[in-house]
Amino acid sequence: MPGENLVRFSITVPEDLLSEFEAEYYADNRDNRSEAVRSLMREYLSRERWKESESEICATVTIVYDHHLPEVTRSLTSAQHDSGDVIICATHVHLNHSTCLECIITKGNSKDVRKLVVALRKIRGIKSLSVNVTTEI
Repeated sequence: MPGENLVRFSITVPEDLLSEFEAEYYADNRDNRSEAVRSLMREYLSRERWKESESEICATVTIVYDHHLPEVTRSLTSAQHDSGDVIICATHVHLNHSTCLECIITKGNSKDVRKLVVALRKIRGIKSLSVNVTTEI
């Protein structure tokens, strides 16, 4: 970026890892390995910063759950209502007869998003939960 002091450093990785990375990276018509590493660093920092800060963030919380288990739907609804100040919207889809996927889009203080994630992780019946912090505001 203009005006930034750039630092050159070297890293050591297995040859096959580098080959696979470059094949994927260049398949997207990109040709700058340094920018690829910078992009990965930014993504990592964005993913990790929210855990300890109280910054404003945008994030998605994706959950997969069995809606046939008692109380799971009511618990999910309750947790989302308790965090309504950071939830922009939620999208619900049926993956099969018993399994649902829900994507909850959030915007707000990272502390409040963490509170939602903690509440969701406590719900019996959730098969998986992932958080993707896309940006600090």
